[in-house]
Amino acid sequence: MTRSLRLATGILASIVLATVAAPASAAPAGLTARVDADGFFGKSERPLVTVTLTNTGLSDVYVVRWQTPLAGVAADLFDVRRDGEPVAYVGRLAKFVAPRPQDYLRIPAGASRSATVDLAQLYDLGRTGEYSVQLRLTMDGALRDAATGARLGDGLAVESNVARMAIERDETLGGFADQLAQATPPAKASNSYVSCSSSRQSSLATARTNAVTYASGALSYLQAHTYSNVGPRYTTWFGAISSSRFSTVTSHYTNLKSALSTASYTFDCTCTDSGTYAYVYPNQPYRVYLCGAFWSAPSTGTDSKAGTLVHESSHFTVVAGTNDWVYGQTACKSLAKSNPSHAISNADSHEYFAENNPAQN
Repeated sequence: MTRSLRLATGILASIVLATVAAPASAAPAGLTARVDADGFFGKSERPLVTVTLTNTGLSDVYVVRWQTPLAGVAADLFDVRRDGEPVAYVGRLAKFVAPRPQDYLRIPAGASRSATVDLAQLYDLGRTGEYSVQLRLTMDGALRDAATGARLGDGLAVESNVARMAIERDETLGGFADQLAQATPPAKASNSYVSCSSSRQSSLATARTNAVTYASGALSYLQAHTYSNVGPRYTTWFGAISSSRFSTVTSHYTNLKSALSTASYTFDCTCTDSGTYAYVYPNQPYRVYLCGAFWSAPSTGTDSKAGTLVHESSHFTVVAGTNDWVYGQTACKSLAKSNPSHAISNADSHEYFAENNPAQN
């Protein structure tokens, strides 16, 4: 979760602590991206692409691991299209802690770092067609120049070439819509647990109860207002008011209250990553994977256990289908001002509106 950067030691201290603006010549950081892939993948072949980030600048740079595919993918980082139409992201969506020294990856001056990505694990490739793939990264101010320690721009965008390939699939298996219909369980208002101790089960039951309270309170606020008379609680997190955006947000909290109140949730405690609160797969409701940072979060309040369940539940396609455009209160407030359309589809924005801490009317 990208909140204010924490103190670090050694070489990363100069990176994390720096607050001076980067000189104009360093703004792009010389960071380029490339996607390479074969031109055809048969039914039995995994559609693998190679992603390469190259630092053509004169200084080493550090990037946050989850803002690139170099250490695994936990966000919708690619623009994938089939016959020109966008396909759904079905990979992991995670809530992270503030970047720590170990969360930065170094790309030396003049060097490249590469990773292989299996697109079938991330996107709905269940149909045969002509596919295009482009990597689109927003570094969110976390890119750092090792020589000066300077941030290399807020919301710095890095786009790759467009790779094209033909992919043949066994369409009898169905695509994303078919899988989603099969994966949606009946509403039962129950909790089941995987590898969760009795104390963690109790903590999760309480967190879900509190999450219902949060979702209910958020919905009550929206139902007590119209788009023309909402207060700062709404505009702080979702930005400029419009009838359509207000209606969308209201529908999201209607679904959130319903899911958290009535659905059959599975809580999986097998994740131990201390840098992650939780994650879900958007087309696998209502299974939530709880990670190391979740257990040290407060029960309620900012970035709480209850708020995390609101955040993660909003990702499910059958609930709100939110993305992780930005993390943290500061970035969410900026997003509300600069791009309300993204704010109303941002998971952290939904969490902070529900937590309402500090309280606003």
